[in-house]
Amino acid sequence: MKSTNTSYIAAGIAILLLMVAIAFKPFVIVNAGQRGVVMQFGQVQEQVLSEGIHPILPIVNTVKTLSVRVQKHQIPAQAASKDLQDVFTDVALNWHIIPENANTVFQQIGDEFEVVERIINPAIEEVLKAVMALYTAEQIITRRGEVKAGIDDLLKSRLAHYNVAVDDISLVNIRFSQRFSEAVEAKQIAEQDAKRAEFITLKATQEAQAEINRAKGQAEAQRLLRENLTQQILQKQAIDKWDGHFPTVMGGNGALPFINIRPSDLPPQDRQ
Repeated sequence: MKSTNTSYIAAGIAILLLMVAIAFKPFVIVNAGQRGVVMQFGQVQEQVLSEGIHPILPIVNTVKTLSVRVQKHQIPAQAASKDLQDVFTDVALNWHIIPENANTVFQQIGDEFEVVERIINPAIEEVLKAVMALYTAEQIITRRGEVKAGIDDLLKSRLAHYNVAVDDISLVNIRFSQRFSEAVEAKQIAEQDAKRAEFITLKATQEAQAEINRAKGQAEAQRLLRENLTQQILQKQAIDKWDGHFPTVMGGNGALPFINIRPSDLPPQDRQ
C-alpha cells in the first residue's frame, strides 16, 4: 500500500513539473526566416538565436523574434529637380534586417514596423531629394538609370548604419507637374514641326539644284550640238531620211519642187 502511495506521489510530481514546464516554457522555437533576440530581465543579450528550438531559463530569459526575410515596402515621395521642377514618384524598396545584427536592430530601433517608420521612410525621402537636386527634369527622364543608381548607392550606405540591407530599389511612375508636362509636350511638338520644316526646305533645295543641273546639262548639250553641227551634216541627215519623193507645194503653175537637190547629192543608185 505504501509503494502504491509512493507511485502516486511520483506521478503527481511529474505532472506538476510538466505543467510548470508548459506554463513557463523553458524552450523557444525560432521559425524559418527569423532570428531570436534574447533578453535577460529585459536587457538585450549578444546572443542571436538562429532557426530551430532553443532552451531558455523561464522568467529570467525572454525571446523576441524578428523577420530577416526580404520585405517589400513602397512609399510615395516628392522632390525638386535642379531646375526647380516638382518630381513625384513611388519608391519601391526591397530590404531585410542583417541576421547577425538582429539584436542591435531591436535594441536601437525596434521591430520591423518601427524600422520602416523610423528609419526607412525618412531615409528614402531624404535620399530622393538629395539625388533629384543634382539633375534637371529632362535629365531625370533621359538618364533614369543613372538617377536610380545614385539613389540606390546613397540609400544602401545610409541604411547600412542601421544594420538594414537594401536588396533592390525601383522608381515607379516618375511624373511631374501638369504645367511642366504640358510644356514638354509643346516643346516636342515644336521640335517635330521644326524637323518637318527643315526636311521640306532641304527637299526643295535638292529639287531646285536638280533642276539647275538638268538645265546646265541641256545647255551644254545644245552648245556642243551647235559647235559640231555643219551644213554637210545637215544635208547628210536630210538625205538619209529621204524616202525618194520630192515634197511639193501647189502653185498657179502646178507643182513646184519644195527643195532643190542636185543629182550629185544623191546616192549613185538614185542618179538618173
